[in-house]
Amino acid sequence: MQSIEAQNSLELDLIPYRKGQNWGYCNKNKKIVIPCKYEDAMPFSEGLAAVQLKEKWGFIDKTGKQVIPCKYDYAAPFENGLSAVSINKKYGFIDKTGKEVIPCKYDRHYSFSDGLVMMKLNGKLGFVDKTGKEVIPFKYDYENDEVSSFREGLAKVKVNQKFGFIDKTGKEVIPCKYEEADAFSEGLAKVKYNGKYGFIDKTGKEVIACKYQKVGFFSEGLAPVQFNGKWGFVDQTGKEVVACKYEDAIVFKEGLAPVMLNNRYGFIDKTGKEVISFKYQYVYNFCEGFAQVTLNDKTGFIDKTGQLVIPNKYEGGYDFCEGAAPVKLNGKWGFIVKAGKEIPCKYDEADSFSAGLANVTLNDNSGYIDINGTEYWED
Repeated sequence: MQSIEAQNSLELDLIPYRKGQNWGYCNKNKKIVIPCKYEDAMPFSEGLAAVQLKEKWGFIDKTGKQVIPCKYDYAAPFENGLSAVSINKKYGFIDKTGKEVIPCKYDRHYSFSDGLVMMKLNGKLGFVDKTGKEVIPFKYDYENDEVSSFREGLAKVKVNQKFGFIDKTGKEVIPCKYEEADAFSEGLAKVKYNGKYGFIDKTGKEVIACKYQKVGFFSEGLAPVQFNGKWGFVDQTGKEVVACKYEDAIVFKEGLAPVMLNNRYGFIDKTGKEVISFKYQYVYNFCEGFAQVTLNDKTGFIDKTGQLVIPNKYEGGYDFCEGAAPVKLNGKWGFIVKAGKEIPCKYDEADSFSAGLANVTLNDNSGYIDINGTEYWED
């Protein structure tokens, strides 16, 4: 299996390039390979790229050949051989030949998970497989995205304002009796029963009693729980491994969890040891070895020793992704790059890096940059 870096490198053979208001594709040296004749263009995914002509979307291959006509109002990048598309506000999925394997008749689509995709039809939710077969009937309630796709073999569903879980055959393996529920994580799911929260396993057994005021989800073997107004952590047996003494707690990531004490945030390890001091207004989980922290209303980043490696001078930011983090300074966005360089804060908007590229907006025009800050456009 190819590494993410190798896959990204292959897809970066061709990069969306904007020339004025027209889009095409270039190589890393900015040499135009596919002419700039499109109204919009997206990065390649699985060998095909979505392009827009006359306000309709289709797909081209890396030779520039139009393999799927521009006829869709919306088209998502290909993922596992399928792309979500829409016509006249109805959604379906196509394969790489353009065949509509799931007809554009649904009111909303979600992402495939465990071979099934949740779709909305006539106000109800059901599940469809990759051949277009409706394998689980459209009978489940839809309200504010409170249901979920399959995760760990089960999907959360809602009937008569109560939540339960079904398997991939549609069998209701856990009855719809809970006031709230979350998708399974590490074998357990958060549920609310009689106004209190706990956790069930995939048989529906309440392995951690519904006695908590609030709970998070399991991550790295532990879950945050609130009891008598204070937060701590339990393991998967329900043992309280970190005492409920904190004013707030967020899940563990990369071995550490943010917690709040005396109105300030710091970090603890899985033994409950306070490893990064409580001095921040707010903190986020560690991601790629760095955590975003707020001090005196300014954003910076620390490493796992608690050392401030990027000073608190930014007005906002996002987590590191693919070695770079978007940050905001003087009302403009740029990037901090792990390699030690910065991409200047001059953009009106900036997305996180994905597959080696980040979409940015400058003077009402969007375009792509790479991790070196190379801009793939000309105005």
